[in-house]
Amino acid sequence: MSRIGKAPITILKGVEVKFDKGTVSVKGPKGQLSQKIDPKIAIEIKDGKIKLSRELNDQKIRALHGLYRMLIANMVNGVANGFEKVLELSGVGYRAALSGKTLNLSIGFSHPVDVVPPEGILFQVEGQNKVKVLGIDKALVGQIAANIRAIRKVEPYKGKGIKYIDEIVKRKAGKAAKTAGAAGG
Repeated sequence: MSRIGKAPITILKGVEVKFDKGTVSVKGPKGQLSQKIDPKIAIEIKDGKIKLSRELNDQKIRALHGLYRMLIANMVNGVANGFEKVLELSGVGYRAALSGKTLNLSIGFSHPVDVVPPEGILFQVEGQNKVKVLGIDKALVGQIAANIRAIRKVEPYKGKGIKYIDEIVKRKAGKAAKTAGAAGG
């Protein structure tokens, strides 16, 4: 069996899980999520735990077993605690601000960039250069954070741009540093 798929999911306090007609619904203090499940994957909810099992042992079903287990575990965690990604703006004059729910970014373009959050996503700005993307859906939080980062990726020469807070950017030596090293030798 799949190592990930066979691990039971603990239902956190305040979270309600229902399985009906091939759809898992998870409701908690932060919101509600649902996910369709392949009919070849069986779900059993009892004693505060969710267990997934499969009847067939073919490669695709084994992969789906682990996938659905993680999706449901993320749903349970999301409605109870939520997820967040933190982005950092680095560069002279680079700043972020909130206008209502819309995120306004000044990142070196001739115009400010506005990012409107989809339903279920919330932005928070700390200082002028840190942006938090918050939500209950882990995939959506990650996708919105990646979309914001893609607006102005960090360039390797000066390190200017938008990056994840824990991302390490490898810096490159510029043209001047290369010629200075060659002239000295």
